[in-house]
Amino acid sequence: MIKILFVSDRQKKINEFAGFFNKNTYEFIVSADETYICDIMEVDTPDIIIEDANTKSVDFKTLNKKIKSIYENAVILVLTSGNVVEKELVKYSNAFITDDMPQNLVLSTVTMNLRTKNSLDMLANSNKDLADSLYRLNALYTTSSKFAGTLDKTKLLDYMVEGLDKALSFSLTCTLSFCSGEKPVLMLNSLYDISDELLTAIKLRTVLNYKSIFEGKKPPYEINAENLKVVKNIKYPASKFTFTLFQYDNMFTPISLGNNFFGCIEIFKETPFSSEDATCFQTIAQQVILPLKSASLYQELKETNHKLEKLERLKSEFISIVSHELRTPLTSIKNSLDILLSGRCGEITAAADKFISMAKRNAQRLSGIINDLLDISKIEAGKMDFNFKEMNIHSVIDYVKSTLNEVAKNKNISLLTEETENLPLIKADSQRLEQVLTNLVSNAIKFTPEGKKIIIKSSLADARDIKINENFKSSMRKLEGEYVMVSVIDEGIGIEEKNLLHAFDKFAQIENSLSRKAGGSGLGLPIAKQLLEAHEGAIWCDSEINKGSKFYFVVPVCPKALCTK
Repeated sequence: MIKILFVSDRQKKINEFAGFFNKNTYEFIVSADETYICDIMEVDTPDIIIEDANTKSVDFKTLNKKIKSIYENAVILVLTSGNVVEKELVKYSNAFITDDMPQNLVLSTVTMNLRTKNSLDMLANSNKDLADSLYRLNALYTTSSKFAGTLDKTKLLDYMVEGLDKALSFSLTCTLSFCSGEKPVLMLNSLYDISDELLTAIKLRTVLNYKSIFEGKKPPYEINAENLKVVKNIKYPASKFTFTLFQYDNMFTPISLGNNFFGCIEIFKETPFSSEDATCFQTIAQQVILPLKSASLYQELKETNHKLEKLERLKSEFISIVSHELRTPLTSIKNSLDILLSGRCGEITAAADKFISMAKRNAQRLSGIINDLLDISKIEAGKMDFNFKEMNIHSVIDYVKSTLNEVAKNKNISLLTEETENLPLIKADSQRLEQVLTNLVSNAIKFTPEGKKIIIKSSLADARDIKINENFKSSMRKLEGEYVMVSVIDEGIGIEEKNLLHAFDKFAQIENSLSRKAGGSGLGLPIAKQLLEAHEGAIWCDSEINKGSKFYFVVPVCPKALCTK
C-alpha cells in the first residue's frame, strides 16, 4: 500500500486529506513532530511526504536535511496557500499543491511523483547493482592477476581467500588444503576468534564435508578431525564467535579439476548470499585451480630436475672413476704387447704376431674410448683445461692430414685439402681443435667406402652468409661477425635427415649396418660440439643417404686489435 506522510498541524486540512487519501486506498499518516518523522523515515520510509508550508511548529530546513540524509530519493510535495514559498522549501521540494487545488489534481500530482520516485529508485538500484558488479569484477581481476604472479601453492590459497574477502566480506572461511605435500591443513580466516569447542565442531564439519564430496567412494586422502592441523588468521581477536555461526548463510565447493584435487572451501556470512555472490564464489574457487595445477607441475619438475642433476653427477663421477681405474691396467697391457711384438721376450710366430697385433689395435681402440669418457666427464664438470693462443687454422689441418693420411691410404681413400690462403688468426687451443678435426676426419674415413675421397676445406665466412641446415638454425642464432670455417666432406654412407641432430647426442650411434661394424664410444661428436662451444664457435652437418656427409665447424676470427701477424 502506498504510504503518505502529511506534515501539518492544521486539523481542517488533515481531515480533508485523510478523507480522500483513505478513500483512494492510501495509507495516511500525520505528524508535526520532527523526532517522530525521522523515526518513521528510519523504520518504514513513506512513499510521498506532503509538507504544509503553513505549519509554523516545524523547522522545515532542518527537517528536510534530516530526511534527505536518511533517504536521498525522498519525494517531498509542498502544500501552500499563496504564491510565495520559503526558499528552503523550494530547495528540497519536488512539486507544489495549493489549498484550493481540486482533489483529482492533488491525486494526479501524487501519482506523477510516485512514478518519478519509482524511476529514481529503479535507477538507484541499477546503479548500485552496477557498482557492486564493477567492484566484484575488479576483485576478480585483481585476484586473477595475483594468481598469475606466483607458483607458491600456499600464496595461491591466501590470494583466493583475500579475493573472497574483498568480493563477499565473509565472516569465516574454512579452507581444507592438500597442497603442502605433508599432512592436510585446515586454514581458518575468521572475523572473530573461535573457541576450542567451536573449533572442534568446525573440524568435524570440515571432515564430513570433505568425505561427502566423494559420495561413498574412497577419498584421495584419509583425514580425521582429531589430528587435523589448523592454521588460524583472526581479524578481531577481542570478540568470539558462538555456535550461532552455524545459523549463518554458507557456501561450499571442492577445489578440484578432474583428477587434480587440492582441497575444499566453506564460507560463512551473517547476511544471506545473493546469486551474484554464489557466482563470484565459484569463479574465484575455480580460478585458483589452474595456477595450483601449474604450481604442482612446477614442483614436480623441480624435484625431477634435482634427481636428474644428482644422477648426472653420479654418472659423471662413475665414468671418471671407472675410466681412471681402466686406464692403469690398460697401459700395462699395451706396454706388455709392445714388448712381445719387439721380440725382447723371444721370437714369435707369424700366427702369434697376428693375434698380438690384433690385441694391440683393440687396446688402442679401448684407450681411445676411455679418453673420450674422461674428456666428456671433464667438460661436463667444467674441469677441462684450455690453452688459448693466437694461431692459424692451417697448422691444425696440416697436422690432422699428416696423421690420418696413412689410415686413409690403407682403405684406398684419397684425403685431400682445399685451403683458402692468408686466413686471419683465431684465438684457440690448437690441441683441442686438432682433436675436433681428427674426430671428424676419422669418422669420414670410417664411414666412407674404398675408392672414394674426403676433402678438408677452410675458408673465411661472415655469420650472415653461412648457410645452415634447418635442423641447426635455432642453435646457431648466436653466431655473429666473421669466422674461420672448416668443413670435412666425404662420399660415405650419409645420415638420414631425421637423425642429423642426434649425431651430436652423447653415446649416439646412428643405426645402420656399417655404423654397428665401425663401433666407437658415440662421444666424439658431442665432445667436438662442447669443445667448439668453449671456443665460442659452433658445429653442424648436412648429409644425404648414400651420397655422403658434410661436417662444418667455425671459430671466431681474432679481433684485429688483439692479433699479431
